[in-house]
Amino acid sequence: MKRRAFLTGLAVLAAPRIASTQQMGKTYRVGLILTTSPVAAMAGPNPAHSLTRTFVHEMRDRGYVEGQNFVLERRSLEGKAERGPEVVADLVRLKVDVIVVPVNSIVRDAKRVTTVIPIVMAGSSAPVETGLVASLARPGGNITGLTTDTGPELEAKRLAFLKEGLPRVSRVAYVGTKADWASEGGLSTRAAARALTVNLFLAEHGPNDYTGAFSVVSREHADALITSNSPHHFAYRRLIAEFSLKNRLPSMSRYREFVEAGGLMSYAADARENYRRAAIYVDKILKGAKPGDLPIEQPTKFELVINLKTAKALGLTIPPSVLVRADETIE
Repeated sequence: MKRRAFLTGLAVLAAPRIASTQQMGKTYRVGLILTTSPVAAMAGPNPAHSLTRTFVHEMRDRGYVEGQNFVLERRSLEGKAERGPEVVADLVRLKVDVIVVPVNSIVRDAKRVTTVIPIVMAGSSAPVETGLVASLARPGGNITGLTTDTGPELEAKRLAFLKEGLPRVSRVAYVGTKADWASEGGLSTRAAARALTVNLFLAEHGPNDYTGAFSVVSREHADALITSNSPHHFAYRRLIAEFSLKNRLPSMSRYREFVEAGGLMSYAADARENYRRAAIYVDKILKGAKPGDLPIEQPTKFELVINLKTAKALGLTIPPSVLVRADETIE
């Protein structure tokens, strides 16, 4: 069942979904950067990568057709965060019209490399508090876009849903980095764990290696796991879901794709909707809007997704009080 919506209340961005009439003979060049997924997954008119696919389809709906009036420069750091400045600089050399970026770290890289080319954030977190923009209403400069949350309490909410769905859970592994653990989201989750009488501990993973994290989960006899808010987990969602199933561990993530891969639960704004909206921002900028004048959107609707097939495989029964609040169940 679905009750998904993504409400903005921002009239300035309420553009109709119709094909745009582009400047005669003009070819637009847009850069799209991902953090961990391989570039191969971004390729083609119907990319395997769901967020790229959503972006490409929305651009097409707005009249931007690759090979005719539109070139999408697909790039990925492929898990190597230090490549951010290099990848952005490459797009600047190509003189792209807009750069679409997924997370704060790449926004900072882009901000250092260019103050001229418009930057659209597809999934920032606390952009005002972290100094990326002046304000949500009028970000200023060359940056605008969308956030993925409304504050660090979202991570705590994930733990609360996990505990409500599985009241007997008492030892939960927090799969993330030391930076995630010390972040506002990590601190919020730790505070929630104390309130819920849950023993929450860090299972630290490496840049592209979850072996150490999985060893900690097993050694500490976790009875559930939750992933940090890091986008790094998206590329490894199947690995984490498979580990969880193999070890009979209930799991919670920010990505619905994690649940589709066999994880138990996810809670977040729909990332695909963010990428669809990011295409709308790009369209407006290509038509002449200044990024600094376009308000930054925050999600007002979050979706809880539960995989009932996984629950059955783990021998779990999700309480009706939680199921009735699910936006989608996978059976």
